[in-house]
Amino acid sequence: MSLKFRKVQRKVLSGKDAGQVKTYAMAKANGYCDMTKLCKMISARSAMSSADVKAILDSLNWVMDVELQSGNIVQLGELGNFRLSVKSTGAETPEDFNASLIKQARIVFSPGASLRETKANVNYQWEKPYVVTEECQRDHLA
Repeated sequence: MSLKFRKVQRKVLSGKDAGQVKTYAMAKANGYCDMTKLCKMISARSAMSSADVKAILDSLNWVMDVELQSGNIVQLGELGNFRLSVKSTGAETPEDFNASLIKQARIVFSPGASLRETKANVNYQWEKPYVVTEECQRDHLA
C-alpha cells in the first residue's frame, strides 16, 4: 500500500530561501479508523469481544491521563512511549523565569521499533488533483 500525497506551495519563512515559494509534499489520508472499527479489528485477533477491547482502551486512556499528569513517561511496549512536554516564553535570567511563562503542555509520542520500521518502509504515490471539466459542469448544472 502507498501513502498518497499532494503537492502544496508554501512560502519559506527563514533561512537563505526566505520569502521564496517552494513546493512540498503533504500526506493525504484515505479515511479514518474509528474506535468501533479498531475494537472489532483487535477482537478478531484475540479471545476478547469488541466490548472488552473498548473497555480496556478506555481504561488505558484514563490511566495514561493519570500517569502523564503525574510527570511519568508511559511506556507501551513495542507501541512506543508517551510523555508530556511544555512550551514556554523565554526569560532573560533563571531568576526571572516562573511557571506563568509556560504557555501550554503537549503530549509527545515516540514510536517503538516496529512503528519506526513502518516509517522507513512507506511507499509514496502522488494523487493527481481532481479537475472539473466544462463538460462535467454542464452535466451537473443540467
